[in-house]
Amino acid sequence: MEVRSKSYTYRTGVRWTDRKIGVISATGKPDILVATPPEFKGHEGIWSPEDLFVASVNICLMTTFLAFAERASLSFTGYEGTAEGLLELVEGKFQFTKIVLRPKLTLKPGEDAKKAGELLTKAEANCLISNSMKCRVELEPTIALGGN
Repeated sequence: MEVRSKSYTYRTGVRWTDRKIGVISATGKPDILVATPPEFKGHEGIWSPEDLFVASVNICLMTTFLAFAERASLSFTGYEGTAEGLLELVEGKFQFTKIVLRPKLTLKPGEDAKKAGELLTKAEANCLISNSMKCRVELEPTIALGGN
């Protein structure tokens, strides 16, 4: 049996390029252009730390769900998720106070929607990104039975 490590380190870099714009990088991965968001006198059309923060929760739910679904042999034909983060001024500092996750899962005919919902709930409860944040994370799944 393989023994997995109990500790992992992830390294990223950021490099300022111009105005309120930079590039984030990680070894072996494509660079991503990042900037201050327009709400804070930044730039339209470029990923912001706020976008990436909310996206990281959305991605983590999906990848954690995929692991649980595989172990449970759940058959599905589609997974899409949206996430919405609420950034508020609290005691003089901005912080995310809530993130609402809305995964939409399309099951293969004959699959158990209740089981799928339970796996989504379990995935959210075990998402390492959600578990690492101060803000409340809410799960609002949509599950559909689809053909083919």
